[in-house]
Amino acid sequence: MTHMSEAEIANWIALYTATGLCCGIAMVLSVLVLTARLWREKIWRDLHSTKDVVLFVPRVWWRWQKLYLFSTPATLGVVGFFGLTLSWA
Repeated sequence: MTHMSEAEIANWIALYTATGLCCGIAMVLSVLVLTARLWREKIWRDLHSTKDVVLFVPRVWWRWQKLYLFSTPATLGVVGFFGLTLSWA
Protein backbone atom coordinates (compact mmCIF):
# COMPACT_ATOMS: atom_id res chain seq x y z
CA MET A 1 0.00 0.00 0.00
CA THR A 2 1.43 3.36 -1.00
CA HIS A 3 1.22 6.40 1.20
CA MET A 4 0.51 9.92 0.09
CA SER A 5 3.22 12.53 0.21
CA GLU A 6 2.83 15.72 2.21
CA ALA A 7 2.20 17.64 -1.00
CA GLU A 8 -0.61 15.30 -2.01
CA ILE A 9 -2.21 15.53 1.43
CA ALA A 10 -1.99 19.33 1.30
CA ASN A 11 -3.53 19.32 -2.18
CA TRP A 12 -6.44 17.14 -1.09
CA ILE A 13 -7.05 19.34 1.94
CA ALA A 14 -7.02 22.39 -0.36
CA LEU A 15 -9.49 20.74 -2.74
CA TYR A 16 -11.89 19.81 0.06
CA THR A 17 -11.60 23.32 1.50
CA ALA A 18 -12.31 24.89 -1.89
CA THR A 19 -15.28 22.59 -2.37
CA GLY A 20 -16.62 23.47 1.06
CA LEU A 21 -16.26 27.18 0.38
CA CYS A 22 -17.98 26.94 -3.00
CA CYS A 23 -20.82 24.89 -1.52
CA GLY A 24 -21.16 27.36 1.36
CA ILE A 25 -21.37 30.29 -1.04
CA ALA A 26 -23.91 28.41 -3.16
CA MET A 27 -26.02 27.65 -0.10
CA VAL A 28 -26.05 31.25 1.10
CA LEU A 29 -26.91 32.56 -2.35
CA SER A 30 -29.66 29.99 -2.89
CA VAL A 31 -31.22 30.81 0.49
CA LEU A 32 -31.11 34.53 -0.28
CA VAL A 33 -32.67 34.05 -3.73
CA LEU A 34 -35.35 31.75 -2.32
CA THR A 35 -36.15 34.19 0.48
CA ALA A 36 -36.45 37.05 -2.01
CA ARG A 37 -38.71 35.00 -4.28
CA LEU A 38 -40.93 33.86 -1.44
CA TRP A 39 -41.19 37.42 -0.17
CA ARG A 40 -42.00 38.78 -3.64
CA GLU A 41 -44.64 36.09 -4.26
CA LYS A 42 -46.00 36.31 -0.69
CA ILE A 43 -46.51 32.57 -0.79
CA TRP A 44 -47.82 32.42 2.78
CA ARG A 45 -51.07 34.09 1.65
CA ASP A 46 -52.02 30.84 -0.09
CA LEU A 47 -52.02 28.85 3.16
CA HIS A 48 -55.75 28.40 3.70
CA SER A 49 -56.07 24.79 4.80
CA THR A 50 -54.16 22.29 6.88
CA LYS A 51 -53.08 20.53 3.70
CA ASP A 52 -51.58 23.76 2.35
CA VAL A 53 -49.65 24.29 5.57
CA VAL A 54 -48.38 20.69 5.60
CA LEU A 55 -47.25 20.91 1.98
CA PHE A 56 -45.63 24.33 2.42
CA VAL A 57 -42.35 23.00 3.83
CA PRO A 58 -41.76 20.34 1.12
CA ARG A 59 -42.54 22.88 -1.60
CA VAL A 60 -40.10 25.41 -0.17
CA TRP A 61 -37.52 22.67 0.35
CA TRP A 62 -37.85 21.53 -3.28
CA ARG A 63 -37.49 25.10 -4.56
CA TRP A 64 -34.31 25.53 -2.47
CA GLN A 65 -32.94 22.20 -3.71
CA LYS A 66 -33.42 23.24 -7.33
CA LEU A 67 -31.64 26.55 -6.74
CA TYR A 68 -28.80 24.89 -4.86
CA LEU A 69 -28.32 22.11 -7.40
CA PHE A 70 -28.11 24.63 -10.25
CA SER A 71 -24.78 25.69 -8.72
CA THR A 72 -23.25 22.23 -9.22
CA PRO A 73 -21.70 22.90 -12.65
CA ALA A 74 -20.10 26.12 -11.40
CA THR A 75 -18.78 24.42 -8.27
CA LEU A 76 -17.34 21.54 -10.30
CA GLY A 77 -15.77 23.98 -12.75
CA VAL A 78 -14.16 26.17 -10.10
CA VAL A 79 -12.87 23.26 -8.00
CA GLY A 80 -11.75 21.32 -11.08
CA PHE A 81 -9.81 24.29 -12.42
CA PHE A 82 -8.30 24.87 -8.98
CA GLY A 83 -7.26 21.19 -8.83
CA LEU A 84 -5.55 21.49 -12.21
CA THR A 85 -3.45 24.40 -10.96
CA LEU A 86 -2.01 22.38 -8.07
CA SER A 87 1.32 20.64 -8.37
CA TRP A 88 0.68 16.91 -7.76
CA ALA A 89 4.27 15.75 -8.27
